[in-house]
Amino acid sequence: MKKVENKQAFEEAIQAERVVVMFSADWCPDCHFIDPAMPRIEADYPEIDFIHADRDALIDVCQQYDIFGIPSFVGFKNGEEIDRFVDKKRKTEEEVTSFIDRYLEK
Repeated sequence: MKKVENKQAFEEAIQAERVVVMFSADWCPDCHFIDPAMPRIEADYPEIDFIHADRDALIDVCQQYDIFGIPSFVGFKNGEEIDRFVDKKRKTEEEVTSFIDRYLEK
């Protein structure tokens, strides 16, 4: 998963045709719960660019997109937000893939 380090890199990354951004933080145990499943999820959806955004490094981006809980996932298409799975609860592999499937239908 590609990591974006600053707001400019984030804005450039979301301009791709299909992008899912995972917002998380190193200190967040619920964020790390989904980590083992992410390589499988990424492999199952090769048409999507998966981006990691560290909440602490990109707090201004999180405020801009109303990311108040992590881990959270936001789907973009050509720079426009299409769908979101945003809250502070732990996410399962099934929940994330369900979100991605819903995102792809839009």
